[in-house]
Amino acid sequence: MPEIKNILYTTDFSEFSRFALPYVVEMAEKFEADLHCLYVVEPINTPVDFGWTQVNYAELEENHVEHAEKSLKSIVEEDIPQHIRTHSVVRHGRSFKEIIDYARDEGIDLIVMATHGLSGLSHILFGSTTEKVVRKSPCPVLTVRDPEHEFEMP
Repeated sequence: MPEIKNILYTTDFSEFSRFALPYVVEMAEKFEADLHCLYVVEPINTPVDFGWTQVNYAELEENHVEHAEKSLKSIVEEDIPQHIRTHSVVRHGRSFKEIIDYARDEGIDLIVMATHGLSGLSHILFGSTTEKVVRKSPCPVLTVRDPEHEFEMP
């Protein structure tokens, strides 16, 4: 079996992504691996002409990043034992691309992520982040689904 020294846990702070956390912690302990926690801030898509509104998108994104950093810190402090080496990272861009790039850049040996996330309509139109990561990842991907989710044959 290949050595697992770096594990990547991706989160969108949804209930679904929380289900993957116990798996990640257990694996990091067993393999004595570094645990990387990653959240990706997606770009804000806005229409060209928003002259009738006074939305400050830079401030909105800054608040989003602050919230993400605090939420990651909370996960590390509350859900991950202190003896596990952790790295919390917030990146900007398309989630699947940033996850793949991070895995490649940091020498990740295993990605652990939920099968579902916050997206609804975007999943129908574009496919899920998880599906894209599984297809394009430079390393194995463990997907964790909601234990209450019933399997239905398509």
